[in-house]
Amino acid sequence: MTTSLAAINAASTEHAAQLLHGLYEHSPWIVEQALAQWPFTSVVQMQQAMVQVVSQAAPEAQINLIRAHPELAGIAMVSQTLTAESSHEQNSAGLTHCSPQELAQIQQLNADYNARFGFPFILAVRGPRGTGLSRQQIMSTWQRRLLNPVDFEQAEALRNIHRIAEIRLLDKLGMTPHQGNQVWDWAQALAMHSDPEYKEQGQLTVTYLTDAHQAVAKQLRAWMQDGGFDDVRIDAVGNVVGVYHGTHHGSDHGTGKDTKRLLTGSHYDTVRNGGKYDGRLGILVPMAVVAELSRQGRRLPFGIEVVGFAEEEGQRYKATFLGSGALTGNFNPAWLDQQDADGVRMQDAMRAACLAGTLQAIAAEKRDPARYLGFVEVHIEQGRVLNERALPLGVVTSINGSLRYVGEVLGVSCHAGTTPMDRRRDAACAVAELALFVEKRAAAVPDVVGTVGMLQVPAGSINVVPGRCQFSLDLRAATDAARDALDADVCAALASNCERRGLAYTLECTNRVSAAPSHPAWQSRWEAAVHALGVPVHCMPSGAGHDAMKLHEVMPQAMLFMRGMNSGISHNPLESITADDTELCVRAFEQLLEKLATNHR
Repeated sequence: MTTSLAAINAASTEHAAQLLHGLYEHSPWIVEQALAQWPFTSVVQMQQAMVQVVSQAAPEAQINLIRAHPELAGIAMVSQTLTAESSHEQNSAGLTHCSPQELAQIQQLNADYNARFGFPFILAVRGPRGTGLSRQQIMSTWQRRLLNPVDFEQAEALRNIHRIAEIRLLDKLGMTPHQGNQVWDWAQALAMHSDPEYKEQGQLTVTYLTDAHQAVAKQLRAWMQDGGFDDVRIDAVGNVVGVYHGTHHGSDHGTGKDTKRLLTGSHYDTVRNGGKYDGRLGILVPMAVVAELSRQGRRLPFGIEVVGFAEEEGQRYKATFLGSGALTGNFNPAWLDQQDADGVRMQDAMRAACLAGTLQAIAAEKRDPARYLGFVEVHIEQGRVLNERALPLGVVTSINGSLRYVGEVLGVSCHAGTTPMDRRRDAACAVAELALFVEKRAAAVPDVVGTVGMLQVPAGSINVVPGRCQFSLDLRAATDAARDALDADVCAALASNCERRGLAYTLECTNRVSAAPSHPAWQSRWEAAVHALGVPVHCMPSGAGHDAMKLHEVMPQAMLFMRGMNSGISHNPLESITADDTELCVRAFEQLLEKLATNHR
């Protein structure tokens, strides 16, 4: 039997608790305490109230909540003593139909997990779309999480408990995330296309202008056409461009091709062995929004232009932000002569993909900023901040500015056994000391990060003091001032280390990108959209680069982050989202458009 938010708000506290019975396994105290905030303005507010109760509970109460859940395919399932909710969930994942071999493997996993953590393995087995994970998916997740630290795994168990409660609540309310499901299904379909050497291994890799890349572009174009976009094309660099016209001069009838547009989108290429949602989420969410506007036969007083940028990751050619760079007029002519690992020039790859491959055609793609209201981008967070805070959405304050270096420290290679410690000129120790300085210095300032991602000793040997050490530096901060202060301190530390140790060094800056703070008005619009859904507004910087950085150079921009599951991991096959979070993301985008339309009339 389903209920509704209105019925819950109209009920007595006791009756409301009965209507919400079973959300948290054998733990009615969570709902009872959350009802202190009743009546609820939205379903999300109700969910957040329950999350808050658990987060504020004593550690013992949290452990007891985890232990209240049954083992997957355990004794309770065999004896048929599961709650109705747990029975439905384990059945949906096929755990009630395990082979004897699978059951034996699960029993061993249960034993190993309990021995390590002291509580049962908790997983939302109905999965990100609510239709159920396969037994193989469940067991591989089990094996992976067995390696987690104890405190981290306890938090992960609680996150899965909240996801289980979310699914159960939406079932009670009879709510289906139709648009979230559509976006999720689209992302799954796009992931069928992968470059050959990776597809054979079950990995997702789509690099610029490969057959898989072109197949994704054609599919996006077809979906845009089916979704009611007025004009759809693949442009001179392979961007997929869909335009939904606004009303003519603000009227309710007819379309105005010359009305200003809101620009949005993200990239559809991937890193090697990457995830399904990085970039693509920012194309598919506005596509779902436009499809709904078209279904309703509705126009806004401005147009919407959705761009699936052909390249952002710089995987096949060293030409990062090629797709968005074409729109801002920053396509580097030298890129056309770049060769990939197989010696294929970019210009030849373009022509093979039926693109003009000329600077004249590419230059024609430059947009006139005066014709646009601004640029907004939706993106998976690619981190664990929202996941750990149990928040589905976050508003981006700034995209970090960054500096990248490659360097080498030069000392003297000598015998490890015969060279006293105070006579050594050890290049690797100097770089190791620098890495520790970077870690400590970056951690001392909010919204600043520093990484020594590569550290190599050429021709190193176990019994030789390193005479050379090559390294990289990646320095990022939410403002250029903070980034540059970090840069100055790191470079000074390197010089000091080498002087004290009697070493020489080289350091080459390979990339410098300015920070891209969100435009205040557009950031406020995202904040208002999130607040309207009943989601607590959390503002945060983006540590990763995005296409919005390029558009920032010519027009106002702001971004919305959506939570990633699996502890927020990204650029990885484990990258994951839920259809329910995606539904909220679509609705936030719609809220932004509604407010913008109201103010634009």
